[in-house]
Amino acid sequence: MNKLYPSAAEALQDVVRDGQTVAVGGFGLCGIPEALIAALRNSGVGNLTAVSNNAGVDGFGLGLLLETRQIRKMISSYVGENREFERQYLAGELELEFTPQGTLAERLRAGGAGIPGFYTKTGVGTLVAEGKEHKDFGGQTYILEHGIVADLALVKAWKADRTGNLIYRKTARNFNPMVATCGRVTVAEVEEIVETGTFDPDDVDTPGIFVQRLVLNAHPEKRIEQRMVRP
Repeated sequence: MNKLYPSAAEALQDVVRDGQTVAVGGFGLCGIPEALIAALRNSGVGNLTAVSNNAGVDGFGLGLLLETRQIRKMISSYVGENREFERQYLAGELELEFTPQGTLAERLRAGGAGIPGFYTKTGVGTLVAEGKEHKDFGGQTYILEHGIVADLALVKAWKADRTGNLIYRKTARNFNPMVATCGRVTVAEVEEIVETGTFDPDDVDTPGIFVQRLVLNAHPEKRIEQRMVRP
């Protein structure tokens, strides 16, 4: 099975549609599938539910999809770097499901592992817990969180072999492994593709069985979110 597609647009061509839930890897602008996000914007699909740690920034990352109003709802843990996100949310134009960062990671992992729900103490007694089932274990209260299964998962990896085995690079790993497993269809954007058998199996972060499509982006922009320098 050939998993490699000539471009991000072709990799998404027959798997994107209006109303999908799309999980996207990355943390801030680190380890985001830049080309796939741009291709998703260019596809013109809308009414999307986007699941991601954050919403990118104005004009980059998922911020591109916010500008074109293709996202209906965000499930995320941090949205503080995006003014357009703030504007849409405060104006009632964007639905938001805030999820604590660790809970979001576990919801993605659980969805990928076939676990429909789990209990956690995180969020008990806060707005996060409103409307959720509460249960006591050992004299302490927990809330029920549901696993996330996305129609489409977009991830960024450093290297892949032709069967889709992925290796991430340092902090760019972040949410990508969990996102890769939770998608019914997972598309990986990678900087280098090697022949199958090149990797030591112990070095593989995401097994190829979770990845249906690959796109080579050898020279991503890798924009710096906040540049800090001395005066």
